[in-house]
Amino acid sequence: MADRNFRKIIHLDMDAFYASIEQRDNPEYRGKPIVVGGSPEGRGGVVATASYEARKFGIRSAMPSKRAKQLCDHVIFVRPRFEAYKEASVKIREIFHRYTDLIEPLSLDEAYLDVTEDKQGIGSAIEIAKLIKQAIRDELQLTASAGVSVSKFVAKIASDMNKPDGLTFIGPSRIESFMERLPVEKFFGVGKVTADKMKSMGLHTGADLKKLTEAELTKHFGKSGRFFYKIVRGIDDREVQPHRETKSVGAEDTFPHDLTVIDDMYFELDKIAQIVHHRLQRNELKGRTITLKIKYHDFKIISRSQSFDEPLNDFDTISSTAKQLLEGTDPETKKIRLLGISLSNFGDLAVRVNDEPTDQLKLF
Repeated sequence: MADRNFRKIIHLDMDAFYASIEQRDNPEYRGKPIVVGGSPEGRGGVVATASYEARKFGIRSAMPSKRAKQLCDHVIFVRPRFEAYKEASVKIREIFHRYTDLIEPLSLDEAYLDVTEDKQGIGSAIEIAKLIKQAIRDELQLTASAGVSVSKFVAKIASDMNKPDGLTFIGPSRIESFMERLPVEKFFGVGKVTADKMKSMGLHTGADLKKLTEAELTKHFGKSGRFFYKIVRGIDDREVQPHRETKSVGAEDTFPHDLTVIDDMYFELDKIAQIVHHRLQRNELKGRTITLKIKYHDFKIISRSQSFDEPLNDFDTISSTAKQLLEGTDPETKKIRLLGISLSNFGDLAVRVNDEPTDQLKLF
């Protein structure tokens, strides 16, 4: 990274953020499997975050509480304390600002930093990442994992390689070989359905994708194909954007079996609405427009929206509106492959931390 033509990008990702704060503040939770969100006895709701002790049992974010309880009978359900999480996020952002103002937040617990020219003249992105991690540990008693590279994509992948409390550097000379070895499901934008499609075509790694031309990838995967063509060759010119405005917050799920019964659709919409509700809450966002997305078994996609005079972010309104929008599509006449809910039309309501807007959240 000594070459001045290369950017120095750090991706910082807090480790089990909500759960770690609960374990920090409540000694009785330390060393135990806990989940934030969901419902005691697994009666309803979904997991927002699972501690690493809970993850050993297979519990993960967005999992129904009932399933989490089945995987670990003694798991502890904890009610979210969004004020505590936001307070910690503000302090983490203050630590970032000691080194750079080029910060692109992805959520309360995740951000990109461009330290090509750092405030303290340290010069080494690896050293800056170490200092940030140490400050978070000393001042907040929390841990973060960092990925360091010359692009956002690779830095993000790197931050997830040695969790928790990891630091991974992938230099320019290693990027292309790294991308060739990367499983396709690790590529940004590749969900389960796309990964299954790729594997059915014999595409299992970046090296396999690299064998196809840009035209071939675009033919099979649309606009994403152009992105795959570039990224597998280590080409990622996206800049860290400190002032990206939140356009929408949402979540969607593709089902292992097509839905044909309205009660099953309602059940899935409740789960998705719960995720959207948590994301809006933790980022203090309210929107005026609710949009329902439906993908049918033949891959046809439709959307239906409803706008309100007043901004909202409560679960009941999100869920009931999505169900009403669904009812207007004669849902039981077609097989449904995917459902999604999003909120938009935030206007001037995007909350700013240190005069920066929160960014659009990644989907589970």
